[in-house]
Parts: sequence; C-alpha cells; structure tokens
Amino acid sequence: MVLLVIVITALLTRLTPDWVGQEARPRAGYVAVNLGYSFLAASAGGYVTGWAAVANPLIHVLALALVVLLLAALSAMQSRGKQPIWYALALVVISPIGVLAGGLVRLRVLGIL
Repeated sequence: MVLLVIVITALLTRLTPDWVGQEARPRAGYVAVNLGYSFLAASAGGYVTGWAAVANPLIHVLALALVVLLLAALSAMQSRGKQPIWYALALVVISPIGVLAGGLVRLRVLGIL
C-alpha cells in the first residue's frame, strides 16, 4: 500500500506540480485523484494480505483494516489545521474500506464468498 501511494504521489507531484503545497485548500481534482488512488492502494493491500495469508485470510484482512484505520486516524490528527477536516476524515474512512474491499475480492477468488 505504502509503495503504491509513494509512487503515485511522486508521479502526481511531477506531472501536476501546481497541486503540491495546496493542503489548506486542495483542489477538487487533487481530492478526487488522491481519494481514488488511496482507495485503490488500500484495496491492493487487502488483496495481497488475503493472498499471503496461509490460514484464514479474513482475519488477516480485518487486522490490516484495523491497523490502517488507526494509522489513518493518527495521520488525520497530526494534519489538523493543515487540511480541511472533511478531507482528513474521508481518508480515514476510505482506507480501511479499501482494505476490506480488496480482501473480499481475494476471498471471492478463493471461492470462500
């Protein structure tokens, strides 16, 4: 998940430098792209976690979703005042949902769901 976010953020920084440094009032395009790739990266993380789990992939995916939720909440608290609260909360909600979505896709591929 982190690797995907780093790569995509670096690409966005290079391709759209006018978005960088606009934390207080992020542009609508930046918000949509950031929330979208955050969800996709979290989904990839959930899928890979379900794939790597030797036994009971659902437990591993749920554990990752909980860790992601806690880290996203901590990040939102640290960025207080730097970003709009709705944006930080959206990232807190989208990330664990993405992990669960990716994990559920993996469970579907395994025939568990």
